[in-house]
Amino acid sequence: MKQVIILFGPPGAGKGTQAELLADKLGYYHFESSKIIEACFENESPDKVFNVDGQSFKVEDEKKRWGAGELNSPPFVVNLMVEKINELAEMGKSIIFSGSPRTVYEAEKEIPLLKNLYEKENIKFVLLEISAETTIFRNSHRRICELIRHSILFNKETESLDNCPLDGSKLVRRKGLDDPETIKNRLKVFADQTYPVISRIDKEGIHVKKVNGEQTVADVHKDVLEAIK
Repeated sequence: MKQVIILFGPPGAGKGTQAELLADKLGYYHFESSKIIEACFENESPDKVFNVDGQSFKVEDEKKRWGAGELNSPPFVVNLMVEKINELAEMGKSIIFSGSPRTVYEAEKEIPLLKNLYEKENIKFVLLEISAETTIFRNSHRRICELIRHSILFNKETESLDNCPLDGSKLVRRKGLDDPETIKNRLKVFADQTYPVISRIDKEGIHVKKVNGEQTVADVHKDVLEAIK
């Protein structure tokens, strides 16, 4: 049975960490919108223009928005996401989303597509809840590995690490994106533009399950598994 799991929550809620654990456990494809967007910025010319729904979006402009902690233009993002979703569905892959949809516009475009490709009862939506203070602390201390670019959770066991325990590459901070001021801006953007996605999900008839994201990784994982049953 093909399934879709959407992990939702503010920056630093642990969406990526939990998605990696689930992908490894269940064999699903971990769909990271941030990586798809970053790959576009790295591989496409800054002057390239995407034409979507009668609008034009220049890669250079979208990269500047990304670096400032703002959301990218929804049509630009949806264009990238829909292409990948169709590709995975055609391959018969189950998907775990971490960080998408980020806006109501994206939800309006992506959720009906997912319902059509996977059927509503096979879509699970889990909200990882954490406080604003936790978001700021986690993101300001977050590091990613240079090779695979996955996040390393900050705790007593990892704070002295210099290299990724999975691939051995150097652990680095995301320049600009995890600065305290940028994080505060990202929190405001989440409250104003991303959190309203939950209402849209509810309208689509998909039940929203809530999980306390401030627990240990293991306890959050246990509760997420319970939520997607």
